[in-house]
Amino acid sequence: MRKPYMRIPYTDVLASPTIIPHTATTISGAIAALREFFKAPLARGSPSTVVLSGAGISVASGLADYRGPQGTYRVNKTYRPIYYSEFIQNHEARKRYWARSFLGWTTLLKAKPNAGHYAVKHLGDLGLVRSVITQNVDSFHPKAHPQLPTIELHGYLRSCVCTSCHEELPRNTFQNELARLNPAWAAFLQEILATGALDTENPEERRARGLRTNPDGDVDLPDAPYTTFRYPACPRCLTAPPIIADGSRAKVEVDADGALKSTSTAGILKPAVIMFGENIRPPVKLAAEEAIENAESLLVLGTSLATYSAWRLAKRAKDRGIPIAIINIGGVRGEDAFFGDLDPSQKGDQGVRVELSTNELLPALVEQLRQPSSTRIVQEEHDHSIEQHGASAFKDMMS
Repeated sequence: MRKPYMRIPYTDVLASPTIIPHTATTISGAIAALREFFKAPLARGSPSTVVLSGAGISVASGLADYRGPQGTYRVNKTYRPIYYSEFIQNHEARKRYWARSFLGWTTLLKAKPNAGHYAVKHLGDLGLVRSVITQNVDSFHPKAHPQLPTIELHGYLRSCVCTSCHEELPRNTFQNELARLNPAWAAFLQEILATGALDTENPEERRARGLRTNPDGDVDLPDAPYTTFRYPACPRCLTAPPIIADGSRAKVEVDADGALKSTSTAGILKPAVIMFGENIRPPVKLAAEEAIENAESLLVLGTSLATYSAWRLAKRAKDRGIPIAIINIGGVRGEDAFFGDLDPSQKGDQGVRVELSTNELLPALVEQLRQPSSTRIVQEEHDHSIEQHGASAFKDMMS
């Protein structure tokens, strides 16, 4: 009997948030609260806010999220992402995954960072944000702010990685191989693109055209012949099959066109993302934990913190006693634990909870912070930190 797959957490609607402070219900009120939030770590001599972002920040780029108002778990109740064990063990499951990814990759490739991502860059330029931890796999953060360090907690879709030798392959190269191995699918994709079915951001319109789009470039085409889809082997393992535990060489077998056969025991390429049921790579996990340990405040953007890997980071920040600001449309997992003990009269220096679009709020915040009066306040706080901690410490904080 097959072991049941783990339950996807928090797919139901989470409780509506309590706005903190109560004046932060509008853009102007939220900006006022966030200005207080950013001033708090500066006053302590360490402008080291860390950002923790999720799928909500990329919605304005035309990508689907999981738990937002129009998220996949809300509008597609039958959706279930592929699990790591399923992908590794099941050749037919891999066919299905790569066929759907093949159809969705073009849309994901065309999508670009939005104003929210660039606002994070500008907050870094202003010396207010030190680094970013993102759950997203769309690479928008490193594209929008290559000079501001980004820890990609759940990996990235821009590459594939071999499950045997761990060699990476650019996703564009892999996409070309998929097209070569599946000419009928490639022709069908061109037909879909010609109709504009993948250009619309309206999920209802896409469903009307026979498509269901899900996060991370997944396009579901009901009744599609997924069993006919083929995918290539890892080029490195195909040339030199790896040695397995018993000392023999693994089998990497392909058909006449180079498509991986189900009899292979190595050379399986997967997206370079952390799938459900897969462990985060230890160096990435450690880097994220260290970022939280060194932070003086945490800014959470566009995430319900439903996944434990993200929630535990926010919980660690709370346990350390640093201020937390959450900007997210919809509820957040266990958010009372983050704000329940705040002074009701505080204006944002202890914590902020806002239910507004990051794409609207963050650029407006940056615009306000760039005003001469705001710049002077920030500079005064920087100067104060130099007096208290010395120029070398300030240089480290801004690096």
